Amino acid sequence: MSEHYIEFQDVSKAFDEQVVLRDVSFHMDRGETAVILGRSGVGKSVSLKLIMGFLKPDAGRIIVGGEDVTDFSEARFAEVRRRVTMVFQSGALFDSLTVADNVAFPMVSLGNVDRDAVDARVSELLEMLEVSQFADRLPSELSTGTKRAVAIARALAQDPEAILYDEPTTMVDPIMAAHTGELILKLKETFHKTSIVVTHDTHLARRLADRVIFLHDGGVEFFGTWPEFEKSEDPFLRNFRLQDELIPALDVTE
Repeated sequence: MSEHYIEFQDVSKAFDEQVVLRDVSFHMDRGETAVILGRSGVGKSVSLKLIMGFLKPDAGRIIVGGEDVTDFSEARFAEVRRRVTMVFQSGALFDSLTVADNVAFPMVSLGNVDRDAVDARVSELLEMLEVSQFADRLPSELSTGTKRAVAIARALAQDPEAILYDEPTTMVDPIMAAHTGELILKLKETFHKTSIVVTHDTHLARRLADRVIFLHDGGVEFFGTWPEFEKSEDPFLRNFRLQDELIPALDVTE
C-alpha cells in the first residue's frame, strides 16, 4: 500500500527501440489535480494508459488507489476502471447510442438499476455539462468539443474516485477549448475528485494544477506546484512557458 493515490516509481516504457519513459517517478494524493505537461510524443498519454492498465510498464511500479497494480490481471484492472475512468481525446462514445444512452451506459451496465433514477442522473449530468439539448442526438451529429463534454458526463455517471483527461482542449477552436477548461474547473471545484489532465496548454494548467509533472526527453523535467513551475529558471521550461503565453487565453465568462 502507498500513502499516495497515484504514484509512478521509476517507471520505464519503450516501443521497440523508442524509449518513451525512462525511470519516471511522481505522485499525487487523493483529491488533487495533477497536470502532465510537455511537447508531443513525450509520453503524456502513455502515462494515462499505464495507469489504466491499457499498457504495461517495462520496469518500475505503478500505484493506483493506494495499491500496487503493476502486475494486475485484466480482470483485476476491470475493477480498478470502475474507480478510475478516462476521458479520451476522441470521446470514445458508442456510435449507435444517443447522447443520453451513452451517459446512462455505465449505470445500466451494472444491471438491476432503477431506470427512473438513471434517467434523473443522466439529466442532471447533461445539464451540468451544458449539453442537455443534445440528449437525443447521435455522436456523429456532434462537434468534437461537444463529444468531449458528453464523454465527461459519462465518466461522472459511474461516480469514480478519479478521472483522467487526455488532451481535453486539443483539436477544438479556442472558444470551445476555453469552455471545456471552464467545465473541468467547475467539476474540480464541485466534486474534488482526484484528476490528471494531460495537456500542452499552460493556460489550462495554471487554472487546474495542484501539481505539475513536466515530461521531457523520457524523464521528469519538473515535478512540483504551479507557482514553483512558474519560478523555475530552467531554460527549457522558461522557453515552453514563454511560447505558450504568446497564445492568448480566452475566458468564456467575460
